[in-house]
Amino acid sequence: MEIKGKVHEVSPTAQVTESLKKRELIVEYIENPQYPEYLKFEAINDRCNLLDNVRVGDDVEVFFNLRGRPWTDKAGKKSYFNSMQLWKLNVLAGANGNTVPEYAPPADISSSPEEDDLPF
Repeated sequence: MEIKGKVHEVSPTAQVTESLKKRELIVEYIENPQYPEYLKFEAINDRCNLLDNVRVGDDVEVFFNLRGRPWTDKAGKKSYFNSMQLWKLNVLAGANGNTVPEYAPPADISSSPEEDDLPF
């Protein structure tokens, strides 16, 4: 799944357990301008670094998986929880309104024309 919105908040990385790191991203999602939604996404372990260059005010496209799980408390009451786990993020425009160029690796100009093996 994916949505587009504006970054409202980016949390620092928290070491939850020895093997689990977590970071949260809050995105202002405006489907109806009268009622903006503030959606919380979780970045887990190696995905935490996806938020390193994201700033409040950036326009972003967030790709995520919707997760749900049951939990039973000590009294036996069952509850259900949902989370949105971020797996990819594109910054569409920076906080200052400038568009962010797509990343393209530098061209390799080290080969000579004789090394060109293209069939045309």
